[in-house]
Amino acid sequence: MSQKTLDVINGISQAASNAYDGAHDEKGEPIEIGLKREEGHVVNDSRVMDGFNVRISGKQLIVSYESEIKLSDVYKSSNYENELESVISDITSWLKKEYKKVTGSALKLTPDGDVDAVIEKISNVRIQVCAVKKYTINNLDDVDIVTEPEEVSLDPEFKRFLDLGGLKK
Repeated sequence: MSQKTLDVINGISQAASNAYDGAHDEKGEPIEIGLKREEGHVVNDSRVMDGFNVRISGKQLIVSYESEIKLSDVYKSSNYENELESVISDITSWLKKEYKKVTGSALKLTPDGDVDAVIEKISNVRIQVCAVKKYTINNLDDVDIVTEPEEVSLDPEFKRFLDLGGLKK
């Protein structure tokens, strides 16, 4: 792995770690990423549980977003996937800005498909949402794309052991 690749990965990691709940910028203002937990008053309003995570697999940046919402919010929306797409887009744009602050260079991301969302019922009032979107990191040149192996090759001795049949004989 080259030093440039390591710098890109460390920059993404540092930018994502600056997004914890309650984080403040250099001026002392709370940072705004575009999450639902940032809305309303901290003490008087009920807190919304949501957050995001990033991980890297090969040349892909995988952005995950999780939230607990009210069932009525899903039914009010005509297309909830568009709202999730918007939230992940806000997260990605904030991540790019924070990466630029941390490293001084731009993070170039290309989306790979649409948002993949799973919505699960917790109770008759609350729902848990897990949304994932993948991006190609254009800054990584010397990293191979992670794919599934085409054929599993077994050691000949282990294959002979498997052919014996174990307890069947």
